[in-house]
Amino acid sequence: MAIEIKELHIKINVDGEGSTPSKKKQTGGDQQAVVETTVEQVMTLIEKQKER
Repeated sequence: MAIEIKELHIKINVDGEGSTPSKKKQTGGDQQAVVETTVEQVMTLIEKQKER
């Protein structure tokens, strides 16, 4: 008998000072590409939810 997982929620807590964030900033073109990719992924998720 197969089990189908429809949703998976993962919650994590990160504590500690093991590493510091990088101070490198993205250039305007790179940032625009990230925004476009993110918007596409969000729109895909919204469409999938509408299909349910």
